[in-house]
Parts: sequence; C-alpha cells; structure tokens
Amino acid sequence: MQQTNIVLLQSDPKIAQTLATLLSDSFHHVHVAKSVEELRYNAVKHHPAAIVLDLESASLTDVETLKKEFDGVRVICNHRVADEEMWTRTLSAGADDCCPSSDTRGILSAAVRTDQLSRHMAA
Repeated sequence: MQQTNIVLLQSDPKIAQTLATLLSDSFHHVHVAKSVEELRYNAVKHHPAAIVLDLESASLTDVETLKKEFDGVRVICNHRVADEEMWTRTLSAGADDCCPSSDTRGILSAAVRTDQLSRHMAA
C-alpha cells in the first residue's frame, strides 16, 4: 500500500489541529506548516497527495505557484469567509477546491477524495 501524506497551512491553530486530527485517520502522515516557505519545504520532502491551504496564510499567486511547482498535487483552499466568487477566483488560480474554513467536513471530503484517487491510480 502506498503511503500518502498531506501538508496543511492554516492561519488559525485550532483549525489546523482539528484538520490534522481528522485527516490523520485517512492519511499516513499529516504535516502542519507555519509559513508558505515551510509548506514548500514539507511538500518537497514528503511528496504529499494534497495540500490544504488557508487563503489567509497564502495568496492566489501562491496557489498558482504551488500548482506549477508540485504538478499532480491537489491544492485544496479554505478561507473563513469563502463564497462563490472566491471559489471561482481560487479555481481559476489552479486550486482543486475551495471550502469555508468552518466546513472541516468539506475540506476532509476533498482531501479524502484525493487520497482515494491516489490509491486507485497506484493499484
């Protein structure tokens, strides 16, 4: 079985801890970064299946850059006031999904779909 990793960057430590706990049931390793630079370092080192990125900690330019740097890694964005306009802008920047930060179930669902797709492709 292929080991899968996920990297998180969140502005709210409580949301980061909640997501890390929820995602640890579906991923072998959850790495929580404290900056975009640390996120990149963890992505290079751990080859994640997905990145969960709070748009209060990173810009849409960061999303575009991450998608180019880590081809094939899904980028799932979240924001405390995510709405349809933000979802459209985020997906236009290359993100695979965008959820409200309070929607931990939606973020988890987007991440787990990523993990299941990776397992299916590895089989």
